[in-house]
Amino acid sequence: MARAPVVVYPPSEGGGRRVRVNGEILGTAYSPGDLLEFLRRAGLDPDDVQLDGPLIEWRGGGPEVW
Repeated sequence: MARAPVVVYPPSEGGGRRVRVNGEILGTAYSPGDLLEFLRRAGLDPDDVQLDGPLIEWRGGGPEVW
């Protein structure tokens, strides 16, 4: 099974979740909106991204955990 090109790491103690796309850390997202902005900057169309879809590997909780 291929790995998801987007990895969202567990929430940090200070808040937010690191986001990696295709092996590159893009920054820390503090909300689903932040995550979608990172994906847009990485060349993905946010309108085509399902937060609970196979494109994103969630670690330490899914899209409802921030």
